[in-house]
Amino acid sequence: MDSFEGIIEFVAVAESNGFSAAAKHLGVSTSHASRQVSRLEARLGCVLLARTTRRLSLTNEGLAYYRQCQDLVTGLQVANEQIHSKQLQLSGTLRVSAAGTFAEQSVAPALMAFAEQYPELNIEMDFDSRRVNFIEEGVDFAIRYGQLQDSGLVARKLIDRPMMAAASQQYLQKYGVPENPNELVRHSCIISNNDHWQFNKGNESYKVKVSGRWRSNNAQAVFNACEQGLGIAYMPKSSFIQSNKLEPVLEPYWGSGSSSWIVYQNRRFLPLRARLAIDYLLKYFADWKE
Repeated sequence: MDSFEGIIEFVAVAESNGFSAAAKHLGVSTSHASRQVSRLEARLGCVLLARTTRRLSLTNEGLAYYRQCQDLVTGLQVANEQIHSKQLQLSGTLRVSAAGTFAEQSVAPALMAFAEQYPELNIEMDFDSRRVNFIEEGVDFAIRYGQLQDSGLVARKLIDRPMMAAASQQYLQKYGVPENPNELVRHSCIISNNDHWQFNKGNESYKVKVSGRWRSNNAQAVFNACEQGLGIAYMPKSSFIQSNKLEPVLEPYWGSGSSSWIVYQNRRFLPLRARLAIDYLLKYFADWKE
């Protein structure tokens, strides 16, 4: 069984691109992780990691060995979780980064219901759309909306979010009702995260660059500006609170929209409380509709 020592540390180093980050994920010292990998290399009789003062990389042998060990470590983790999830009461603090109306009105209540199952668990939600450093800031996962940048993070789709365009009765009476998306260039539009709006009708696609007097990355602020008659807003349906001041516009052209995602650094190094929370959210929103 001694031949298995060092494999978990080696896989962690390979996936974290460094001993310090791997040690932090595993909850051990950097020297311990380094020592375990060195002993593993000595037993195997080959160098798995090419070390320099500036960077660390897998050797050819190390890459081949990592690909074989990857599934072994994952299988061990899954087996442990199946036992632990039935026996342990979750504790500690689950840290979540989120932004937007959907996160505030739907994800937060779902996590409250999750927390009710585990009285020893604390949850911290930071409502901020900025890009977070998961390791340095101790964030377990984030809820993000729209097209994600290819950042090497793991992303799992939570829901699809169809779009809706609307304006106040006051605005439409003054400036008219647009009949075609291309007419938006002559209107004042309320911009949230994107000034290029995508519309669809049948096989036709319309991408319109819009402009306007109000711009905000906060959905509630966009909604309020729309109610105040500052222009036309185009957001996911769930971002529009029921209001008798707003009228839908361009309905035949509403796009299918984007998706909301759960984003995190690496499943293997997530604490059990985070993995169970993610699984809970995916199941909770499996049949969710706008």
